[in-house]
Amino acid sequence: MSICQLDGVDLNYREDGDPNGAPIVFANSLGTDLRLWDAILPLLPTGLRIVRYDKRGHGLSSCPRPPFTMGALVGEIEGLIDYLNIRDAVIVGCSVGGLIAQGLAVKRMDQVRAIVLANTGAKIGTQEMWQERIDTVNSGGIEALADAVMERWFSKPFQASPEMIPWRNMLTRTLDDGYAGVSAAISGTDYYTTTASLTLPTLAIAGSEDGATPPDLVRETASLVKGSRFELIRGAGHLPMVEKPGEFADLLNRFLKEIGHV
Repeated sequence: MSICQLDGVDLNYREDGDPNGAPIVFANSLGTDLRLWDAILPLLPTGLRIVRYDKRGHGLSSCPRPPFTMGALVGEIEGLIDYLNIRDAVIVGCSVGGLIAQGLAVKRMDQVRAIVLANTGAKIGTQEMWQERIDTVNSGGIEALADAVMERWFSKPFQASPEMIPWRNMLTRTLDDGYAGVSAAISGTDYYTTTASLTLPTLAIAGSEDGATPPDLVRETASLVKGSRFELIRGAGHLPMVEKPGEFADLLNRFLKEIGHV
């Protein structure tokens, strides 16, 4: 684990793989940390420079005072990539991480060669919905919404298994301010127009049982980017890299080979 000190936030990040390899940067969902991708890392091709990080208010990163803006979240991954002297990376983002990937691709095409948009949208939910969740966290903590989040995150068989327990623990150990702050950033984000301006290799992945970003939303977002491809992982919820890591890695690896990144 390492710390990148940026203006206003200290980001925890980790590098794996070949330090001289083709870069791939992973951005996590709301309520998770960089361990979200643990299961797929051993399934990736050798020779990649793999970067993961905890966004503000999550994992081991610092938590500025909320609310946050999407511009701040995009700015911190931009700052980390500059700090690591990376160019032409593939950005893999899940949920809010997918929003961050879209924003970075528009802002810094020198940093981004391709994007993978997992379980995300150009706009996720409504301002009213996010404000309700922020109010719930502020009054009762994340525990007050944890069960409902698990229902959106995972398929019913996974919810009934002991495998769900660590992920519920990860969610509830997220700082309340971190969860509320990122929720505010999502609430204010609508990337339909900007994402439609993108012309870079794009893979969109959805889970058939996703209760947070349903497949139709992911498919609609993919359709905004010319030449993008949409893939559906059946039997998985909002975090298919957790429930179906082999299938997720297969789709990602095929995409990386198609664009000549491995």
